[in-house]
Amino acid sequence: MSQQIDPESLRSYRWFGPDDQRSFGHRSRIKQMGLSREDYLGKPVVGILNTWSELNPCHIHLRERAEAIKRGVWQSGGFPVELPVMSLDESYIKPTSMLYRNLLAMETEETIRCHPLDGVILMGGCDKTTPALIMGATSAGLPFLFFSAGPMIPGYFNGERLGSGSDMWKYWAERCAGNLCDEDWHAMEDGIARSPGHCMTMGTASTMAAIAEALGLMLPGASSVPAVHADHVRVASACGRRIIGMIAENLTPDRILTAEAFHNACVTTMAVGGSTNSLIHMLAMAGRAGVDLTLDSFDSFSRSTPTLVNVRPSGEFLMEDFFEAGGLPALLEVLRPLLKTDALTVNGQTIGENIAGRQIIRPEVIRPLDNPISPTGGICVLKGNLAPNGCVMKPTAADPRLLRHRGPAVVFENYPDMKKRLNDPDLEVTADSILILRNAGPIGGPGMPEWGMLPIPQKLLKQGVRDMVRLSDARMSGTSYGSCVLHVAPESAVGGPLALVRTGDRIELDVENRSIRLCVPDDELEKRRAVWKAPEPYYGRGFGYLFSRHVTQADKGCDFDFLHAGVPTREPEIF
Repeated sequence: MSQQIDPESLRSYRWFGPDDQRSFGHRSRIKQMGLSREDYLGKPVVGILNTWSELNPCHIHLRERAEAIKRGVWQSGGFPVELPVMSLDESYIKPTSMLYRNLLAMETEETIRCHPLDGVILMGGCDKTTPALIMGATSAGLPFLFFSAGPMIPGYFNGERLGSGSDMWKYWAERCAGNLCDEDWHAMEDGIARSPGHCMTMGTASTMAAIAEALGLMLPGASSVPAVHADHVRVASACGRRIIGMIAENLTPDRILTAEAFHNACVTTMAVGGSTNSLIHMLAMAGRAGVDLTLDSFDSFSRSTPTLVNVRPSGEFLMEDFFEAGGLPALLEVLRPLLKTDALTVNGQTIGENIAGRQIIRPEVIRPLDNPISPTGGICVLKGNLAPNGCVMKPTAADPRLLRHRGPAVVFENYPDMKKRLNDPDLEVTADSILILRNAGPIGGPGMPEWGMLPIPQKLLKQGVRDMVRLSDARMSGTSYGSCVLHVAPESAVGGPLALVRTGDRIELDVENRSIRLCVPDDELEKRRAVWKAPEPYYGRGFGYLFSRHVTQADKGCDFDFLHAGVPTREPEIF
């Protein structure tokens, strides 16, 4: 093997090395699969955790990429083993993939811990798979790196480039307004998603890949390589080769996932105009790493970091353009003055060394510091009597006129209530109204679904309204846009102030001053609280029951309270 590793120092040696009955059983079962001692004995065992599924189109190519990873592992003298873990597809899993992020994180951690592995490569990409895999692998503590599914190629409709998610919302509004016929709608359906890979906008998937690279968990430049590009295959085999070096160097996640690494990830999130979902996931990942990160931290980064990436939904281009413009290394080199450049990465070098000399190829896609999309970051944190623990908004994707707004609330008790009444011609709503959706948070949803981009009532769409203030304890798709205030904490289902809002109450939004205020006297709110009743639990058994009793609120990352960093879990005994 290319790196000199003492076989007896390997974790997997405890399974395969000793001359005892138990190890005899382990070795004989490996041979049962047609392998010889020369294939595995004394070599680092690399687990390839694959989230491939035939109900996850973003990952449909990951079976092929796993073979390229294995090739790299073999080349460097390791023994690769592919292990399936849960695939969280954003489109199909109901009520929301967010409900199962923590389940995949637990499965990842336990799969790594209970098997004879020395290092791990994580294969994900679709929104929740990236944070879930990283959360679990961080807690397991073995050397690991992340391999992303990559963005799909651009969509097309009538000669126009389409971005998955973002353009769906845009044209759905036109269809609801009566401006798009069946034939064109179906043609868009054929053309908006044309290859393997995750959304090719700067939605949650692309944002989380950028964060993974900024944290130092990916090979340099790997986060934006299109899924069908030849470079994507080469990155896969390079990951297989590099993991052997990480095992030899004992390059464990605690050496990479430092406060400095999360600093870099926060700067990156703001500069790319990233998904609001990324804040929840970073809070959870930081919690696993034992790094102190709060919503207030994000707002500080937002105020000091310009938005430079001109990619939808905050801009005009798509992820293939970002890749061709130089990708994340080029962006980070521009941001060098704002970074902690000594942070270590999976290739054994610092992030400063990795980005040295990288250049922007297309300045219209990655803007220079003196010509930003916005002088501040793409996400801001608001607080006030309606959200004591905070809520988030993406001002770069909102109508500027609504960033300071006061209007009457139109309250929907839950998603079915909204679906039933939203398009009622008699609904008392105007363009100045603030649409409120409650019981859509971690417990109320359940699972905090992506319902936060509330549809605009049909009668307003027909009047030409395309944006209005919408407020909820839900999330929204990272590909979405609009004046949506999200992640209100505490959520309404646990008695947060959102539970007390009534239709007609005035709400005041002031993004510049980072405030969100319910204009109702405190004594009136106390009267309402006295008669408020918590909704009935959604689950009485199973994983949903566990989730509802242990999930933290959005401002804490929605992880389980018993999975934060703390006392390490014991290694399994080999009896």
